[in-house]
Amino acid sequence: MRRSLVAALAAALVGGGAAVAAPSQGTGDLPLLTTPELPSPGPPHSAAADAATYERCMTLARDDPAAAKKLAEDWLKRGGFHPAEHCYAAALIGLGDYRDAAGRLDALAEAMTHAPAGLRAGVLDQAAQAWLLAGDAGRAYDDDSTALSLDPGNAGLLVDRAEAAGAARRYDEAIADLDRVLKADPKRLDALIYRATAYRELGEPAPALADIDAALQLAPDSIPALLERGNILAIKGDAAGARRAWERVAALAPETAAAAAAKANLARLDLLGPDIPTPKPPPGR
Repeated sequence: MRRSLVAALAAALVGGGAAVAAPSQGTGDLPLLTTPELPSPGPPHSAAADAATYERCMTLARDDPAAAKKLAEDWLKRGGFHPAEHCYAAALIGLGDYRDAAGRLDALAEAMTHAPAGLRAGVLDQAAQAWLLAGDAGRAYDDDSTALSLDPGNAGLLVDRAEAAGAARRYDEAIADLDRVLKADPKRLDALIYRATAYRELGEPAPALADIDAALQLAPDSIPALLERGNILAIKGDAAGARRAWERVAALAPETAAAAAAKANLARLDLLGPDIPTPKPPPGR
């Protein structure tokens, strides 16, 4: 999740909605900032120069976060303002300083008083993701709720708030948000997987399996969907089905956290049988 969130930060000041990619999707090539609506205070700056500095800083945040942090610090001293603050937060995420990054993103969203509501919502959503990485699901949920007050009905924000609700073990609330998303878009893959997980955690394997099978109809090789299917089938007592799902994860995504989780589940299946709680999918699934 860390690298995908750093990449997604580059989109937040461009506009509109939740910029953090869904867990089952890639971030792709994201647009970078051109700051006509977010001028820096002090002497006038070239928009082209600011955009180039931002692009360089965000690239460093992905590849060399320590260097990005230094660049952002220097840029802030020269009046980089919101773009520099944003890159500084991205650098902190790259360095694993999630709590400080989340606090800075919260402060940035509060400072963006003249920015469009959707833009502020996107920054708050990224703060929520950083809070999740910091292990504070409650603050993540609160930030996504505030973001939704600015951008009501945004499907990406609803999915992200459901993720935070699930991390806080508030599964009914997660399902309520995901129901809204899937009513509008029944084929949204990440929402199907998250809702399946929430149903499983509530001890309802039948709707969980229905959701995960729908997800696998859309994406037969989805690693998070296969991992979750194994979890659900194990709880249902279908050891053979669980084994097939987890073995496929290990074959499709070797040397990954998902493969490690699948192999751990298989080992537990061998030792203890299927009627045991299985590990949750790894972060950033």
